[in-house]
Amino acid sequence: MQLKQLNKEYIMIKSISVSRITALPHEAAEVPQVLDAMAAPFEPVATVNWPGEYPYCPEAAVRMAWCPEGIVLHYRVNEQSVRAVYGEDNGQVWTDSCMECFIRNADSNTYYNIECNCVGTLLIGLRGDDCGRCHMEPEVMAGVKRWASLGREPFGERLEPTAWELALVIPATVFSKYPIRLEEGGKLRANFYKCGDNLPVPHFVSWNPITTEKPNFHRPECFGELVLE
Repeated sequence: MQLKQLNKEYIMIKSISVSRITALPHEAAEVPQVLDAMAAPFEPVATVNWPGEYPYCPEAAVRMAWCPEGIVLHYRVNEQSVRAVYGEDNGQVWTDSCMECFIRNADSNTYYNIECNCVGTLLIGLRGDDCGRCHMEPEVMAGVKRWASLGREPFGERLEPTAWELALVIPATVFSKYPIRLEEGGKLRANFYKCGDNLPVPHFVSWNPITTEKPNFHRPECFGELVLE
């Protein structure tokens, strides 16, 4: 863990090691077993950045692995209610029960935002000074394999405590517009989030702390560090 000066403030930069897998799993449902076999640890997503207005912190955690062909993500969540209204990709999944991974190369502020609700509906965007903003095309999105413990069908609010898991297999082709360097010994920058804008109790929780006054996940300077082993 290190401190980085941003203007007159210091921000905390967390760092985790990410293990390499030999190849991407054929199916997303295999991801938890693959990561269990590696003893890959979960990292809590539990930083409440705006406690005055949004104090609720559901139990959320993430673990991941990489290979030159792409990355895998495994989320585990326990929250007081769930929502999965969106069933088509590139919709407003952040308003549902949602986990997110924002990732970039260490030497660039251009990043991908990979957002997924609890039934595996995705939004993947690219943002940066040199590329503007765009969403990934449907054919690119179709290459991401997904597994959701709650199933893949959308549903309205379920006002009861619910535990759920989500696994994603994200091929490197998703990063073709602005390649993410997946290299042994390399370092990436990322942040992970749990949100639910339209849940009965909205929340905006992150892995690495964010220094803005209001909720804003699109802050690449607040990303933590991923060390690729």
